[in-house]
Amino acid sequence: MTRTSLFGVYIHIPFCHHKCDYCAFATWVDKNQLIDEYMDALVSDINRTDIQRTDTVFVGGGTPSMVPGPSLVNVIQQLPLADNAEITIECNPDDVTVELMTAYVRGGVNRISMGVQSMVPHVLKTLGRTHQPDNVVRAVSAAREAGISSINLDIIYGAVGESLDDWRTTLEKAIALAPDHVSAYGLTVEPGTALANRPDDYPDDDDQADKYLLANELLEDAGLTNYEISNWARPGHECQHNQMYWGQGNYIGFGCAAHSHQDGRRWWNVRTPERYIDCVSKGVSAETAGESLDNATRNREALELSLRTREGVPASALPVDELDDLVEQHGDHVVLTVRGRLLANEISLRLRNR
Repeated sequence: MTRTSLFGVYIHIPFCHHKCDYCAFATWVDKNQLIDEYMDALVSDINRTDIQRTDTVFVGGGTPSMVPGPSLVNVIQQLPLADNAEITIECNPDDVTVELMTAYVRGGVNRISMGVQSMVPHVLKTLGRTHQPDNVVRAVSAAREAGISSINLDIIYGAVGESLDDWRTTLEKAIALAPDHVSAYGLTVEPGTALANRPDDYPDDDDQADKYLLANELLEDAGLTNYEISNWARPGHECQHNQMYWGQGNYIGFGCAAHSHQDGRRWWNVRTPERYIDCVSKGVSAETAGESLDNATRNREALELSLRTREGVPASALPVDELDDLVEQHGDHVVLTVRGRLLANEISLRLRNR
């Protein structure tokens, strides 16, 4: 099955223990009293939606792991899951126990994505994270013991005060945990976040470039292959759900602020959990807005997304002879070099629709 033919489901859990300084997602730390009602609304919403087959499920947030395991598994099991469906749940290391992971495995969950961000205490503090590096080690061990078959570690580089040696420490300690997948993202400043109000803490582009190159070097040496600019995986552990996104596949989002896509039409749900619960309880759509893309726009987006992956784009889509060492050609396709990945946004401006 190709990534474009996969059908995915995204489930948004908007509850958090603590709002990280860089987070702009639809999450709340003061609405935990709504958890049971919200989970019931997710079940009702899924059951009133016509879905033929679900190939990938991604439960994100927020902090899905703060919801009782059986309750979250019950929501997932309402879906018509394909036999080999990839089911991912985002987890906070502080929440992970063998018991929680065992509940996930019994419910068919086979992949977790752990929000590590850094393995250096002062960097975690700068990011507004509350866990400690030792909790990451314990959490990965618990997930393995319970039988989770694929573990991703999310890490972030570029926080103010994070030296190159700090970043190397994070990478080396993450690699020592033998993850199946690593997502490494440059810190970005989003409007409305705590970080946005601290200009002195904004990341430096040159610093982030150096840290990206170090990440690629150490992760590749450890057997994790880059398959999208910010993602590295051991063979067979590439995230199918993300590949579905990058291939412009169809998916439905459940929960507040969740996005959906169907054949060029995108739409998104009401932003708050209260409004989502209210819509479902009244039997009306939770959609709040949407847009339809014309063919030219879809084709352009397809090229931009594919450029970021190891599949690359047709050679005819770029002026290859003008890009020197930023791209390399493989047959009739071109892919970004490591240096080219640092300039992906600029290179995408040179794309031309076929």
